[in-house]
Amino acid sequence: MQFITVRQFSSGDKTLPPMTKSRWWIPTATKLLALINAANNEYSPPLLHYTELYNSALDHIDLMQDYYVWQNCRHPGQFAYCQYPFILSILAKRFILTKDSEQQMILNARKSLVAKMTRHQMPQIDIFFLNINVRRSWLVHDSLNEITCKQKDLKKKLKVSFVGEPGLDMGGLTKEWFLLLVREIFDSNYGMFVYHSHSKSYWFSVDNKEGNLREYNLIGVLMGLAVYNSNILDLHFPSVCYRKLLTPPVVPNANIARIGIIDTPSLDDLNEIMPDVTRGLKELLDYDGNVEEDMGMNFQISLEEFGEMKTFELKPNGAEIPVTNENRTEYVSAYLDWILNTAIYEQFKAFYLGFHSVCASNALIMLRGEEVEMLVCGSQKLDLSQLRKVTEYDGFDPTEEFIESFWEVVQNLSSELQKKFLLFATGSDRLPIGGIAEMSFKITRLPHRMDNLPEAHTCFNQLVLPRYENKKILQEKLITAISNAEGFGLE
Repeated sequence: MQFITVRQFSSGDKTLPPMTKSRWWIPTATKLLALINAANNEYSPPLLHYTELYNSALDHIDLMQDYYVWQNCRHPGQFAYCQYPFILSILAKRFILTKDSEQQMILNARKSLVAKMTRHQMPQIDIFFLNINVRRSWLVHDSLNEITCKQKDLKKKLKVSFVGEPGLDMGGLTKEWFLLLVREIFDSNYGMFVYHSHSKSYWFSVDNKEGNLREYNLIGVLMGLAVYNSNILDLHFPSVCYRKLLTPPVVPNANIARIGIIDTPSLDDLNEIMPDVTRGLKELLDYDGNVEEDMGMNFQISLEEFGEMKTFELKPNGAEIPVTNENRTEYVSAYLDWILNTAIYEQFKAFYLGFHSVCASNALIMLRGEEVEMLVCGSQKLDLSQLRKVTEYDGFDPTEEFIESFWEVVQNLSSELQKKFLLFATGSDRLPIGGIAEMSFKITRLPHRMDNLPEAHTCFNQLVLPRYENKKILQEKLITAISNAEGFGLE
C-alpha cells in the first residue's frame, strides 16, 4: 500500500520514472492486493481486519473522477480504484456515496421542475424536497402514508414537519423524526423486532402474524433515507443484518430471485444474535454421549417472543424426527438456516426493498456490510474532551471560569447522561464516521434569563446557555434539560 501511495503522489520525485513509462505499476500493485484480500476473506475469522487494507492516502485523490471512470462503460479497460473498493477507506466511500446522493437529489429536483414548467404551472419550493408531515400521536401511521404516497420523491432532500408545531426544518426536526420513529417501531407493542439481551441487539420476529410487511418496508426506507441524507440512526441490528442487506448489493430484476439469503449461515452469524443459543448448539455438536437418549431433542425449535414461548418445526414432521449423533449436524444447519433465512424471509425482503428503494446506487456496491452499519449507525465512542477542542463560543470566553465549570460538569456525567447531552445538543447520540473532529459545535450565551433551562438548536449543533450563578445550578439545570429533551428546547 505504501508503494501505491508513493507512486500515486510522486509527481515531484525525480528518482522515479515518469508516469508515462510506469502506468502499469499502480494497477499491478492493486491487483496483487486484491489477491491478498480475496485470500484473507477465505479465512474465518480473516487473518487481517478489513480496515488494514485501507489506503487512507487515497482519500485525497479526485474520488468522484475515479468513480466516473469506473462507471464509464465506454472505457471498460481503464483503471480505477473503485474497481477495488477494499482499498478505499470508509471516509472515501462515504464521500462518494454522499456526492452521488446529492447528484441524484439535484437530478430528481430538476425533473420535478421541468415537469411543472412543461405543464405551465408555477413551481413551488416544495417540489425540490421529500416533505414528510406527521402527527406525533400517529407517528408510524402518518409516516407510512407519507412515504407510500411519495415514493417518487424518496430521492429528494428530506424535510420533516410536525402537525400543529411551528418551525422550519433545518435538520433538527429530521433528526427528531428519525429518533422518535425508530424508538416507536422497535417497541415490543409492534411485535416486529425481538430484543436479545445477551447480544443487546434486535432481530426480526419469526412469527409475522400481524402482517407488518409495510412497517418492515418503512424501517428499510428509514435506513435508506438516513444514509441518503447523512443522518445517523440509533439501531441495534447485528452485523449479519447488514451483510444480508447487501445480498445482493443490487436489487435483482426477476421477482423469483432470492433476496437477503445467506448461503451457508454459520454459528458465528447466529452468535451475533443469540450467543446463549450458539453455545448450546456447539455443545450439541461436541457431545460425546448418546444425543438421542440424553437430550431428547426433535427437529423443532422453541423461541420466546414477547413473553410467549413458540415452537416451530425445522422440517416436515419435525416433531417426530429425533436428533441423533448422526443427524445433529443437519439439525444445526437447519436451525441456522431457519433463524437467519427461512423464518424471516418475507419480513427481511420488505426491509431490503425499502432500503434499496432509496439507496439503490452503484456506489453501494463498493461497501461491505460492516461499512453500511457504520454509515447508518455512526460511532458510539464518545470522548467529550474532543468535543471541547472543536467548540466555538458566542458571548463566552473559552477560558473563563463558567466555561471551565461547564466542561467539568459534562465530563463528570455518567456515560448514559453524556449520550443524552449529545442527543440534546446535536439531535443524535452517535458520532459521524470521522468522529467529533468532523463536527461543529457552538455554545452561545443566553443573556438576562438566569432561570431558563439550557436550549439547543440541533440543526446547527448549538447549545444556548444562561450564565448561571454557580456550578451547582449549572449542573442541575443541564441535567434537567438533557433528561427531558424530547420535544422541549429542541429546534
